[in-house]
Amino acid sequence: MEIAVLLKDVPDLVEELELDDSGLLAYDDLGYVPNEFDDHALEEALLLKEGSGTRVTVVAIDTGDVDGMLFTALAKGADRAVKLTGNFSRGLGSQARARIFASFLDGQGFDLVLTGVQAIDDFDGQLPGLVAGRLGTAHAAAVNSVGFTAVGGVEFRQEYAGGAMAEFEAKPPVVLGVQAARTPPRYVSVSKVRQVTKTLAIEDVPVAVPPAERQTLRRLHRPEAVGRAQMLDGDAVGVARQIIALLAERKLVRS
Repeated sequence: MEIAVLLKDVPDLVEELELDDSGLLAYDDLGYVPNEFDDHALEEALLLKEGSGTRVTVVAIDTGDVDGMLFTALAKGADRAVKLTGNFSRGLGSQARARIFASFLDGQGFDLVLTGVQAIDDFDGQLPGLVAGRLGTAHAAAVNSVGFTAVGGVEFRQEYAGGAMAEFEAKPPVVLGVQAARTPPRYVSVSKVRQVTKTLAIEDVPVAVPPAERQTLRRLHRPEAVGRAQMLDGDAVGVARQIIALLAERKLVRS
C-alpha cells in the first residue's frame, strides 16, 4: 500500500494577524506552523505504516518555507517528501491547491490519500473532496480512524452531527479528510529534525501554475467594537438584583 499525505502550513494564531493596504492578510509578515488537521492526517498514516508496513509520502506546495514542515514529517517516520514547486502565492485557495495536488497525484499509484479535514485559514473543508473529484476516486471527510482490510480495502469511521459514527469500507484509491487521528500527533525533537536534514532530501517536483480561482477573496475587515462590558459593583445580592433589572429593562425576563 502507498499512502500520500497532503500538508499545508498556516498562519500561527499565537501571533497577531496583520492586514496589508489592500485589506488582505500580510502573508510575508506572519509566522507559519503546520496545519493541525494535516498533522493528524500524518499521524494516522504513520500508524498505518507501523501496522502494515505501507510507505508514506508527504506532499506540500511550495508557497514559502515548507522545508521545515517536510523534514519534520520525515523525522516522524515518513518515507518520502515531495515539494511541488512553481510560482505559487501564499493565498492559494482550495480550488487551486486541489488542481496542483491532483496534477502530481494522478498516475502516481497511491492507494490512499490523507489530508486534514480543513485548515484554519479557510475553514471551507473542501480540499479532500476537490482532490478526489479531480482524481475520480472515492472520498469521505470528518474521518477519525483508518485501517486496511484483509482483502486490500480501506476501512474508516466518519463522524456526523451529534457525535454519531458510521463505519465504511472503500476500494482503493480513496481520498480521506482526517478530523482526528487515533492517537495525538507524535512529537519529534529539533535535534532529530536537524539530523534528518543532513541525511535525507526533499524531492522538488515542478508543476504548472493553475488558472485563476473562480472565487476571489477581495478584502478582510477587522471586527468592530460596538460596545463595552458593563461592570456591576456590590455584594452578590446587589449584583443579582442589578442583573434582573437589566434583563427586565431589555424585556428578557418578567419583573
